Amino acid sequence: MKGNVAVVCEQGVRFAVVVVSPSLMSGLRSEREGAVQALSAQFGAPVVLMVQDSRGIPIYYGRPDLVGLLAELCPEQLPWREFATQAA
Repeated sequence: MKGNVAVVCEQGVRFAVVVVSPSLMSGLRSEREGAVQALSAQFGAPVVLMVQDSRGIPIYYGRPDLVGLLAELCPEQLPWREFATQAA
């Protein structure tokens, strides 16, 4: 599976923002937590999940401190790149 990720270093904290499907964000909390754990292992950094609503407004899920940092940033300014997930 392919996706988009931005690895960010903000205020001395390195973390990854990963675009996920709306169904994951609206699904079970345990599924979001599982995705955060798996992607954190893949990127070697804490992960925040992101979707955008119909108006392009980002919705984040992850550690509250990281979500707070992202509230100050515009998603278009993040260094996005494509990635392929590791096989399960």
